[in-house]
Amino acid sequence: MYLHLGQNVVVPINSVIGIFDLDNTTGSHLTRAFLNNAEKAGHIVNISDDLPKSFVICREGDNEMIYLSQLASTTLLKRSETVRFD
Repeated sequence: MYLHLGQNVVVPINSVIGIFDLDNTTGSHLTRAFLNNAEKAGHIVNISDDLPKSFVICREGDNEMIYLSQLASTTLLKRSETVRFD
């Protein structure tokens, strides 16, 4: 199954490590340092036309990719919960 992150970008649901709200998490200096290091390493993909509201960390093979999305973290979480593994 896949999770739609916005702007025609989908990722396999089993590759998602976490979904985070940018407003709530970037108050921490540790999160800001993590995102700055990821950007320097080329692991951030901005899929937002506007200001991003959330970021999603995915493991793709041996690499981690971070997607900046204009969708709210609650919306992405609801989308991920609708995936059933029956």
